[in-house]
Amino acid sequence: MLHTMTTEPEQQIGVGTQDAFQRLWTPHRMAYIQGENKPTGPESGDGCPFCSIPAKSDEDGLIIKRGEHVYAVLNLYPYNGGHLMVVPYRHVADYTELDEAETLELADLTKRAMTALRAASGAHGFNIGMNQGAVAGAGIAAHLHQHVVPRWGGDTNFMPVVGHTKVLPQLLADTRKMLADAWPA
Repeated sequence: MLHTMTTEPEQQIGVGTQDAFQRLWTPHRMAYIQGENKPTGPESGDGCPFCSIPAKSDEDGLIIKRGEHVYAVLNLYPYNGGHLMVVPYRHVADYTELDEAETLELADLTKRAMTALRAASGAHGFNIGMNQGAVAGAGIAAHLHQHVVPRWGGDTNFMPVVGHTKVLPQLLADTRKMLADAWPA
């Protein structure tokens, strides 16, 4: 049987007020909204995902690169494709708590992440930063992590602005492999 596309959006009868919107359902986001994988307290033994990730394989933990003091890992709830974080192994909450070796390696892996993202995805720019404390927006405030978010000209369109939804064109496992392969020596 031949199916034809119609130009009229399907009406969502019985799910609220009828309108002309088509729905893009993202039920996987509910895990983030409900706080899945969030620590139960401030200590490393309170379920801190940044403390448990290094015990996993690179593939299972979405780890891109392991250093001596810090590691680079994909964000499980990315703002953009390739959104990664540079995280110290040591469970510290504040940037001022890092020792010199951790600070230097965090900066070095951030630079290498930018290089890998440019090589692998042609990123035009980056948002790089840390949210220090829950009031500053840190989702996991007890364990420091620096975000590296690749950006491209025109990457903000109607989806996040109007629909509050990001469309990511690649599975996280595929993104992890692409960036690990592009990681500079």
